[in-house]
Amino acid sequence: MTHQDRNAADHLPESGKPGKAVDPFADPGLPAHEPRRQDIDELAARHSERVVTMFFLLAVVAAFAFIACYVLIPKSKVVFIFPWGHVMAQNFGLGGTLGIALLCIGVAAIHWARTLMSDVELPAERHPIEAPPAVRQQVFDDFRQGAYESGIGRRKMLRNAMLGALTIVPLSAIVLFRDLGPLPERKLESTAWANGKRLINMNNDQPLRPEDIAVGSLTFAKPEGVQESDANFQEVMAKAALMIVRIMPNNIKDKQSADWGHQGILAYSKICTHVGCPISLYEQQTHHVLCPCHQSTFDLADGGRVIFGPAGHPLPQLRIAVNGQGYLSALGDFDKPVGPGYWERSA
Repeated sequence: MTHQDRNAADHLPESGKPGKAVDPFADPGLPAHEPRRQDIDELAARHSERVVTMFFLLAVVAAFAFIACYVLIPKSKVVFIFPWGHVMAQNFGLGGTLGIALLCIGVAAIHWARTLMSDVELPAERHPIEAPPAVRQQVFDDFRQGAYESGIGRRKMLRNAMLGALTIVPLSAIVLFRDLGPLPERKLESTAWANGKRLINMNNDQPLRPEDIAVGSLTFAKPEGVQESDANFQEVMAKAALMIVRIMPNNIKDKQSADWGHQGILAYSKICTHVGCPISLYEQQTHHVLCPCHQSTFDLADGGRVIFGPAGHPLPQLRIAVNGQGYLSALGDFDKPVGPGYWERSA
């Protein structure tokens, strides 16, 4: 096609009038808006409102049924349900009730939008990404108008039912956290140490006497009765691991620490109070122990307090004494919860 042909094609005649441009894809425009029954009949609108409210309330009932299934149905119960066959009753109940709750909320929202919210077509021309102030104001006005036309302010029964469903249904997920594991109760605040339990050397599995602990040495111990062959040995030692040092009594700064020891022998938790790493580095001149994970440093001559690093609590101390047979033994459990801090801890 030549340049002249293209110019001629741009000015094709319309209705026999030469020189007038023709748009072969003219915009037909939007068809005339057809009102819904609910727009012109308040009784129909009331009926739709009741239907939406009913679905929201069904969602609330299903959420309570979800919780009831979790609490009342034994986890081991198996039932036959056609066509799936034998299934776990609790899983089937939880899945069914939660699915019904979410379905009811979805159906209610869709029915509300299709029958009660405004459905007037609002054409808008394309505009730059950065909207001018007038357009921004128009958006806010449209939002307020949409909120008004949705009836959420005027139809209180519908609004309250929706808020109830959206509040209650998510609560059903809370009970799922119960399946994350057994409740710790007070297990985090107690260890295998108890009054009268002897301190057993980790190296030779023999009970310790005061003369076995030399000044400047670091010795690791476990509670009497704990064996490496035990199935829960690692779990027990994760809290009960003990380190023992001997410091000249006149070098101990904290009076309580000295009173809880025996002739300068002090026993502290081996578990760092930052993230629970085992402490194993001891500097005998300064009486400092260092956690190799994040360099938290504790002063064993001053109650195990933190002098450097991210740890937030001093090392718990174990009160010890010498029993009638001359062995070092515990006079109870640690004075504080062992390991990293947690928000439930009572000390």
